Amino acid sequence: MKTIMVATDLSERSDRALRRATLLARQFEAAMLLIHVVDDDQPRRIVDVEWDEASTLLRQMAATLRDVDGVACEPRVILASPFVGIAQAVADAAPDILVIGSHRRQVLRDVFVGTTAERTIRSVECPVLMANATPAGHYRHVLQTTDLSDGSRDALLRFQALGLGDHARTSLIYVFDAPALRLAFSHSIPKDDQKHYLEDEQRDAALELARFLSSTNLARLRQIVRYEASQAPHEILKAATEEHADLIVMSTHGRSGLAKMLIGSVTEQVLKTAQIDVLAIPPQRGE
Repeated sequence: MKTIMVATDLSERSDRALRRATLLARQFEAAMLLIHVVDDDQPRRIVDVEWDEASTLLRQMAATLRDVDGVACEPRVILASPFVGIAQAVADAAPDILVIGSHRRQVLRDVFVGTTAERTIRSVECPVLMANATPAGHYRHVLQTTDLSDGSRDALLRFQALGLGDHARTSLIYVFDAPALRLAFSHSIPKDDQKHYLEDEQRDAALELARFLSSTNLARLRQIVRYEASQAPHEILKAATEEHADLIVMSTHGRSGLAKMLIGSVTEQVLKTAQIDVLAIPPQRGE
């Protein structure tokens, strides 16, 4: 990892992103690009004031990163709508990873689709790290996810190439379905038969996961096979809590995200509700 971009809106959420990006830059001896987008859809005098204030703040932040943290940092203020500015900056600089703060969570409603974070994640070609938790050090336990799709396999390999999990405990979770237990008449199936059926499905799922990993060099990953007793996003988040994971890794395009500009529904739900960091990895160009 050579270049890390962090997008800041100068809020507390972005402070977490900046701190996480700083830790990564020090860990990998990478350069940092610190960007802030000034919305150009405002009266000119407001744009000019915000531009001047943001430029001053970013220069001060970059100087602190260089002098205190020893991180080479280039500040950039961009004039555009927030989403367009970030996407263009990523396209121009081609960073290895983009770090952003968590999206705004409303008290009574958790809105994610259509936010700057969501639009950025589904559009850029580099992995996007959403920094939800206050960084306390390097990642200790990474929970990778798979739905056994080609997109998921590619995301696992791209994550390995980043090196983020090299010094952390890493696990891989596959959440499987047991269709018969969802049928309307499933309540009439004896409990022992349900148990044996679920054991068979879990065994088959473990074999599927092993076959999926056999074409990669990831077979040594600690593997978790979990029944989809509730919705898959909930099972992933529940497993992350049980495993004390501090990073979840997901592909943006899996079985449920076939359209070019869509995020898979499972990934979307995890990004929407996770309290720990989430790394969303898109397919590489041409895939």
